[in-house]
Amino acid sequence: MKTYTAEVSSIEKYQLGESPFYDSRTKTISWVDIPKGTLFTQGPDGVRKSFTFDKPIGAAVPSEKAGAYLVAGSDAIYFIDGVSYTSIKKLSEYYEAFQRSNDAKADPSGRLWFGSSVNDDIHEASGNLFCLDKGKIICKQADTKISNGMAWSRDRKKFYFSDSLQYAVFSYDYDLSTGEISNRKVLFKVEGGVSDGMCIDSEDNLWVAIWGGRRIECRSTKDGSLLATVDVDAQNVTSCCFMGDNLDILFITTSGQGQTGENDGCLFTCKVDIKGCKCDYAKIQQPKSD
Repeated sequence: MKTYTAEVSSIEKYQLGESPFYDSRTKTISWVDIPKGTLFTQGPDGVRKSFTFDKPIGAAVPSEKAGAYLVAGSDAIYFIDGVSYTSIKKLSEYYEAFQRSNDAKADPSGRLWFGSSVNDDIHEASGNLFCLDKGKIICKQADTKISNGMAWSRDRKKFYFSDSLQYAVFSYDYDLSTGEISNRKVLFKVEGGVSDGMCIDSEDNLWVAIWGGRRIECRSTKDGSLLATVDVDAQNVTSCCFMGDNLDILFITTSGQGQTGENDGCLFTCKVDIKGCKCDYAKIQQPKSD
């Protein structure tokens, strides 16, 4: 089994770094700090930009319009073009008052998938996995605990989903034309931490961040077996994506909330021996308040 070691790429710390994406069209990396409600972007010139909302945001997904994002917020789905943002779908009828959006991704058809989770330490973990498709929100998986990482296979026939407090990553059959998922099965269970965000490589292996485990695990989608690990010098590893011209560098986010380690909350990178996949882009579903 291969073992890699991630390196700190930025000493700036984040309360809850999440939702990393690499837009190969513009060579821009992006991520969010959930409780601060801030979206960060950094282009090939190394200049870091930020945009702060007035509420927590769970994720920001690159849109079909380069330089713009669909943001899963605590009260709405927003479209942001780098200057201003617009609410395109309110979430009040789908979320409890104590819930917020968590991880989000676009599927190969541009639908926006996003999960809800509890936003405090008082209420029991709860939520659902949703999809925004043609302006409508559809519940794809009810009764999740903490909806997290998502990925789709190269042949577009499988969907993979991490529900953190189920301590598992699940596989589903996936219909590209309709976005339907079915036949849920446990792909693998996690020990020594919980599964958080994840991405998929060009050989259909999953790279899964392990919250509380100081690592990323590379897992086969054929049988869930462990193929490699990436050691990360931070207690709570939250997510990862492939970046760079060759898509062979993992960009890794972590959480510093409640931690005292030197590198808790920092960003990391790690060169690996396999190429990742380009991210899918969310269809804008043109901005209009509802």
